[in-house]
Amino acid sequence: MRVLVTGGAGFLGSHLCDRLLADGHDVVAVDNLFTGAKANIVHLLDRHDFEFVRHDVVLPILLEVDWIFNLACPASPIHYQYNPVKTVKTSVMGALNMLGLAKRIKARILQASTSEIYGDPDVHPQQEAYWGNVNPIGLRSCYDEGKRVAETLMMDYHRQNGVDIRIARIFNTYGPRMAVGDGRVVSNFAVSAIKGTPVTVYGDGEQTRSFCYVSDLIDGLVRLMAYDGDDAAEPVNIGNPHETSIAELVDCLADVTHSKLIVEKKPLPADDPKQRCPDISRATERLGWSPTVDLRTGLTKTVGYFRETLSV
Repeated sequence: MRVLVTGGAGFLGSHLCDRLLADGHDVVAVDNLFTGAKANIVHLLDRHDFEFVRHDVVLPILLEVDWIFNLACPASPIHYQYNPVKTVKTSVMGALNMLGLAKRIKARILQASTSEIYGDPDVHPQQEAYWGNVNPIGLRSCYDEGKRVAETLMMDYHRQNGVDIRIARIFNTYGPRMAVGDGRVVSNFAVSAIKGTPVTVYGDGEQTRSFCYVSDLIDGLVRLMAYDGDDAAEPVNIGNPHETSIAELVDCLADVTHSKLIVEKKPLPADDPKQRCPDISRATERLGWSPTVDLRTGLTKTVGYFRETLSV
């Protein structure tokens, strides 16, 4: 098939392009390179079955494709809070433009949503039926609410216009091609461990996240896009159900890098969730999917990538 990946030069998007090409599809990657980088896809630029288009999804684009993966949006706090209005526009206008395209050409579309739509959850682990606990006017709301509106648009286009949709709620993902200064906890800690600089732990370090290695996450997205059940339009959590505290992450990275990490503690930022862990029953039952890469293995590969990147 011919597949469009918006955000195709980003961390997740570039890995998705690799996987789709390996599966035999033709791929068109669209990215405005705000947080994406040509370096992530430079190895693909000479391929006959790959095209790169520099374009912002806030503006319409006309293409002929069979599948659309809508991944375009800054995904780390340091990036999505840099220009919060643009973040909302990317989620909302981007979804509108991609849904309009999908409706016009009768393509199947997958929206990359996020665990952030659950906010600081008071239900644990988070199931897809949970509506969330989100501060609509907080510093993180440009991302949270933008993604929630994108899900609303997906469902309304599906109900009103019969657009063939998929919604993936993505939990914390890590791996090679994360940006060095993107502000995410794994990249921050890994770079600090390699450089020998202090790592910043917010709060007491007991807040938890679920860390999913990028290859597992991409496999989940591809399986969801290919799923044809009657319930295919319902959101599906894609993430690692194994909960890890920030303190445990520090210990694991110290072990992987054979170094003693210096920890500096700071107060928790506003609206920072204390627990984040997916219930992946829906993904397991419908898609036959569950993550296979353990945290130590994934961190070893990620640290290797950062060592190489920082040396260059």
